[in-house]
Amino acid sequence: MDRTGPLSVIAASLRRERERLGISLTELARRAGIAKSTLSQLEAGTGNPSVETLWALAVALEVPFSRLVDPPTAPVHVLRAGEGTAIASERAPFASTLLAACPPGVRRDLHVITAEPGPDREADSHIPGTVEHMVVTAGRWRAGPVGGEVELGVGDYARFPGDRPHTYAALTPGAAAVLVMEYV
Repeated sequence: MDRTGPLSVIAASLRRERERLGISLTELARRAGIAKSTLSQLEAGTGNPSVETLWALAVALEVPFSRLVDPPTAPVHVLRAGEGTAIASERAPFASTLLAACPPGVRRDLHVITAEPGPDREADSHIPGTVEHMVVTAGRWRAGPVGGEVELGVGDYARFPGDRPHTYAALTPGAAAVLVMEYV
């Protein structure tokens, strides 16, 4: 898979948002809990960022995840099945593909997530006020805030706070869901 395009978008977005806050590479790395060398590679358009790293950076930058990974789009945007950049977890068989970022004035992002049975995808708290909406499209999942997870099947919907630690776990092979991140 060609990652040149997505990596250049991530690099430019990280620089733009870091400069917006007026902070150094060192300070952003400290706030996100990642190595300065990792951040430097990402801003240079190299490396292989995990979903955990990008979420940590989004939280540290106080922006929705999509602001780091979604390039500007035309007024009509079609993303065919299997297209888009799937960003994998480094700790669980989990991937997230951003379908639509929140445009100016709107505070929501739309993702397709996929997972296989294995370790839970443990998500840190997102920016304050974040609410997640999950609709299962394939398989069975266990998801929700730590200690309040629920089991979900095809067609089931769950809403839970994303500004608290939460998890996702595939209970069957080929699990998929649509995830809407709502930022209050």
